[in-house]
Amino acid sequence: MESKATGSLKISSTAFDHEGVIPSKYTCEGEDVNPPLQIDQIPVGTRTLAIIAEDPDAPKGTFDHWVVWDIPPTNLIGCDTIPGVCGKNGSGKTGYYGPCPPSGIHRYYFHIYALDTKLELENGADKAALQQAMQGHIIAEGVLMGRYPKNGL
Repeated sequence: MESKATGSLKISSTAFDHEGVIPSKYTCEGEDVNPPLQIDQIPVGTRTLAIIAEDPDAPKGTFDHWVVWDIPPTNLIGCDTIPGVCGKNGSGKTGYYGPCPPSGIHRYYFHIYALDTKLELENGADKAALQQAMQGHIIAEGVLMGRYPKNGL
């Protein structure tokens, strides 16, 4: 995806450390709500934020867990919050779909993008449509990665 990003967002969570284990509350084995996300170093000129959460270790290729855009610039996305317009996840539904690996430990990447525009996408668009719409509008990006094993640790 084409990016003109000149900055880096610092992404963290009070629920888990980068490369740490995601608590079951945020998975299919718990409440299946999105984890809280802290976003720091949002650059001047940011009009909106976007989130893509994905599992590259899924058996049939990368599985999209959360696709959201047109989030007003904010430093905190709370737990169980729909902060913007939701797109389709890998299950074909809109909204957050928590980690639910069939077996083994999977990695889950929460990519956050600072954009210089509001996107004109229909509610329910998929990750590919979001990525295309973001081309040339990303001014900063960051990622938080967590791990989750089926049936916890």
